[in-house]
Amino acid sequence: MGVVIIDGTTVRDFVNDADAFAKSVDEQFVALDLNNDGVLSRSELRTAFESMRLIETHFGIDVTTTPEQLATLYDSIFDKFDGDRSGTVDRDEFREEMKRIMLAIADGLGSFPIQMILEDDPNSLLQKAADLEASKT
Repeated sequence: MGVVIIDGTTVRDFVNDADAFAKSVDEQFVALDLNNDGVLSRSELRTAFESMRLIETHFGIDVTTTPEQLATLYDSIFDKFDGDRSGTVDRDEFREEMKRIMLAIADGLGSFPIQMILEDDPNSLLQKAADLEASKT
């Protein structure tokens, strides 16, 4: 785990650095594409979200969510990524949705820096945003 100080400008600057952002998101896409077919299936994206345990915990405390609720939630997330409704998520769709997510995070953070603990994850976009900011100083 590492501690970073980050604000909305840090995240927005990372997203606006087209080369750095595309490279980072593409690395994440490749890591999620378990069968290497160049697209993400519903199950590949669900596996990724399940591994993050974003839904099953609240501030680190396990919460009960029924399998039906989880399935509905994961299906709706997949549908947001699958812009052309093809049943798979291609690299461009993944990039576009990740850009929207990161800009929403930037908006949520605002202009006041906060201290954040990030898990050691080589594909963490927030960590890459903080690293890009740090490389400028």
